[in-house]
Amino acid sequence: MNTGKLWDIFCKVIDNFGDIGVCWRLSQDLANRGERVRLWVDDPSALQWMAPHGHKSVEVHLWESPLSTERLTMGDVLIESFGCDIDPEFIAFYADSTRSDNTKGTWINLEYLTAETYAERSHGLRSPVTQGPGAGLSKHFFYPGFTHATGGLLREASLPSRQANFNRSDWLRQQSIPINSERLISLFCYEPSALSALMAQLAQGSTPTRLLVTAGRTSAAVTACIKQKNSENPLWNKDEVLTFSYLPSLTQQDFDHLLWSSDLNFVRGEDSLVRAIWARKPFIWHIYPQLDGAHESKLSAFLDLINAPPSLRTFHEVWNGSNGAELPILNLDQWQKTATELCDMQQTQSDLVTALIQFTAKNN
Repeated sequence: MNTGKLWDIFCKVIDNFGDIGVCWRLSQDLANRGERVRLWVDDPSALQWMAPHGHKSVEVHLWESPLSTERLTMGDVLIESFGCDIDPEFIAFYADSTRSDNTKGTWINLEYLTAETYAERSHGLRSPVTQGPGAGLSKHFFYPGFTHATGGLLREASLPSRQANFNRSDWLRQQSIPINSERLISLFCYEPSALSALMAQLAQGSTPTRLLVTAGRTSAAVTACIKQKNSENPLWNKDEVLTFSYLPSLTQQDFDHLLWSSDLNFVRGEDSLVRAIWARKPFIWHIYPQLDGAHESKLSAFLDLINAPPSLRTFHEVWNGSNGAELPILNLDQWQKTATELCDMQQTQSDLVTALIQFTAKNN
């Protein structure tokens, strides 16, 4: 379905790999389906390496406060991502435009991805606005999710053909990653306390392993961990069973390629979790930690959803700091079955952009 609507998407960057990553993939997917997008973001710097070529149908605007609406034409759909509060000036502009044109407009509160049951209950619900310049209008909650009763996951129409035409050896060569028989594990995480145990397990194992370390916080965490291990036991990796490749900041497309090339993927946050599902490889999710511990319920619901075998469940819990047990041994053969079943299950469902377009067509 191509409606040719103009979408205003607002994004505040908290984790500059996550929030903006989701919003850019959403914007790009909408644009590839014939929609027009204005992406308002308070810190667009990550797009310079994440999406250096941009998209001709996506305008990126710096979200400044107050936000000027001078010479602006109102869009058809307003998306407030992840609970960011849009400036009252823009809300007033949106309200005035819809009233003067006698149009309904669609204002969507795009929520975080979760497998918790409240996502199904709350998906699509109307939330009347009772105060401020938008009083009298309504928002709609829109929950991405893993079931038919939610909004689905971001999945571009071009994804199957991209994967079918992907050449692993060529991509590894382009990244200067040695091509041999060693196991490849991608690492994208925050600062898990179990990182040291993971590196010890890999170094002491019998399977040669190359850790593909992503840039930023992950690289810093690995560097600090190696330094500490070397100071405590310089021979911890004496046979060099474990080797490292430190990667530069990758475009979103190359991040997908990294996941497709690896035998096991450690991912973090929301956007990379979805990409790990489509990679159809075993993965470990480092969920974004929240001070109130809400991430633990979120993780538990996800592990229930995928019917995680005990070793995979415990590994996730230890990796996320919610279980003080010893880090389980990697069991990729068993975890592959879970990854395959999850990917197959999700591919039977409508994707997020299709669901959004259908929802706005119905409610506009």
